[in-house]
Amino acid sequence: MVEFAGFEMPVQYSSIVTEHKAVRESVGIFDVSHMGEFFVRGKDAEAFIQRNTLNDVTKLTYGRAQYTALVNENGLLLDDLIVYKLKDGFMIVANASNIDKDFKAFSSRITGDVKLEDASDRTALLSIQGPKAAATLSRKAGLTEVDLNAIQYYHFVEGKIAGVDAIISRTGYTGEVGFEIFFEVKGNNYEKLWNLIFDAGKEFGILPIGLGARDTLRLEMGYCLYGNDIDETTNPIEAGLGWITKIDKGDFFGKDAIVKAKQNITRKLVGFRMEESAIPRHGYGIHSESEKIGGVTSGTFSPSLEVGIGMGYVETSYAAENSQIFVDIRGKKARAHVVKLPFVAKKN
Repeated sequence: MVEFAGFEMPVQYSSIVTEHKAVRESVGIFDVSHMGEFFVRGKDAEAFIQRNTLNDVTKLTYGRAQYTALVNENGLLLDDLIVYKLKDGFMIVANASNIDKDFKAFSSRITGDVKLEDASDRTALLSIQGPKAAATLSRKAGLTEVDLNAIQYYHFVEGKIAGVDAIISRTGYTGEVGFEIFFEVKGNNYEKLWNLIFDAGKEFGILPIGLGARDTLRLEMGYCLYGNDIDETTNPIEAGLGWITKIDKGDFFGKDAIVKAKQNITRKLVGFRMEESAIPRHGYGIHSESEKIGGVTSGTFSPSLEVGIGMGYVETSYAAENSQIFVDIRGKKARAHVVKLPFVAKKN
C-alpha cells in the first residue's frame, strides 16, 4: 500500500505481472474510487464545458462520453478528463491528484446558469476490464439486466448492477474490453457489489488489480498518465493530444496560446522500445549518439512483449518512427528506437 493523492492505494495484491496478465487474458477489477466526479447542470452547462475543455462537447448526445482536457491560460495541461452527457447535464471525471485544482479552475470560470457540484467523496468507481469482463457482469451471472454487449466504446447506460443504481460505461485505461461502474455509496452497497462481482468472476479467475499493473497496462496502450507524461509544463500538441484539441470549434480557454504553440513545436511525446535488456524509468535521459535530446516520462518492462518500453519527449527531429535513440540508464547508454503507439493492439 502507498499514499496516492491523499488515498491509501494498493500497488499490488499478488504480483504486477500476474495481475497484468489476468486483465489481458481474462478479467480483473480495479477500485478506482479515488477518481474525481463533477456534475455540471443548468441551461448554460454545455456552453460552459465547450468554453473550458479542448474537445467539442456539442458532438455528444445522451449516453456518450468524450476524452478531453482542461488547460490554463497559457494552453498548458491542467488535467485530462472524460465528459459524460447525462439526461440532465454532464459528469466530468478528473484525476484524483487534480480534483481540488480542477474544481477551483472550473469554479473560477463560471458564467451564466451553471451549477457545478463536486460529488467525488460520495461516488464510487469500479473498473472491470478484460476479455471476460462482459461475461462476469452479464445477465447470466444475475448482476444486471443491461445488455452490456450492446454498449459501444465510449458510450454508457444508466441501469442497475446487483440492484445498485449506476452509470455503466464502456470505458477503461487498459485497451481491453471493459466497463466502469459509477455509483453513489449508500450503506454497504459498495462492499456488496465488490463481493458479488468477485463471485460472478470466480469461474474466470478474476483478480483485484493494483496501481502497478494499472500502469503497465496503460503504458502498453500508450495512454498518458497525468504527472508523468503530461502536466502543467506540456501543451496538448506536443503531448500528441492534437486529436482532441478542436481549434475550429470557436473560442475556448487557452486557444490563442495553443495556436501559437502549434506553430513552434520543438519536442514531441513518443513511444520507444528497448533493443537490449534494459528497463527505462521516469526521469532517465534520452540521447542521440552525441547529445541529450529529451527524457523518459514513463517506462516499464512490458509483461505482454517481454521487453522494456517507454514514453518520453524528444526533439522533433528524432520523433519519427524507427528513429534510433539511447536511454541513459545509470550512466550506460542503452539502445532503443521510436515506435508507433500503441505497443499492444487495442481490443476495446
